[in-house]
Amino acid sequence: MLQTVFFYAFSIVLVLSALQVVLAKNPVQSVLFLVLAFVTSSCLWIMLNVEFLALTLILVYVGAVMVLFLFVVMMLDIDIETMRKGFWKNLPLAICLGLVILVEMIMVLVTKPVVVYKMSQTDATLSNSNQIGWVLYTQYSYPVELASLILLLGLVVAVALTLRSSEKNAKYQDISKQVAVSSLGRIEMVKMQAEKPEIEGE
Repeated sequence: MLQTVFFYAFSIVLVLSALQVVLAKNPVQSVLFLVLAFVTSSCLWIMLNVEFLALTLILVYVGAVMVLFLFVVMMLDIDIETMRKGFWKNLPLAICLGLVILVEMIMVLVTKPVVVYKMSQTDATLSNSNQIGWVLYTQYSYPVELASLILLLGLVVAVALTLRSSEKNAKYQDISKQVAVSSLGRIEMVKMQAEKPEIEGE
């Protein structure tokens, strides 16, 4: 009984926060409502015993992506009135597209109902994260490695675009000179004559 009450409570908060993401007038408020939607979604996933996805949603999206979105939205000077121009003119088309998507989703659910997978006795002894890790790094090991290479490529491209040559005097490292340096030439002893400081009043 208590689990059902929590489920409906989280579901209502999730639906209302998702509506406020679209209907809020301030973009910062939309981002904050999206964070609330993610948190309530993770609560529902924890109730469904999918703790790995719930923690991933909190750590990755709420902790990293949404913080970045919030900083970007706060730094940008968005003219809301300009963005709202033509809203009512495009509303009938948006309603038609929404109805088409709704009909397609209903057709998919009717023709292909959701199949509930029943765990065996051996699977029940393993945790959810252990099962996901086992599937990812055995059956889907090549797609995981390909995704990691794509992310690495995106990181390299981002760094290369940031450090590209510009009018500013950027400092670069010469790796070949750093590797070729010898231990004897790192310190150079220089002999200088002692200087006597001048004392005022002499």
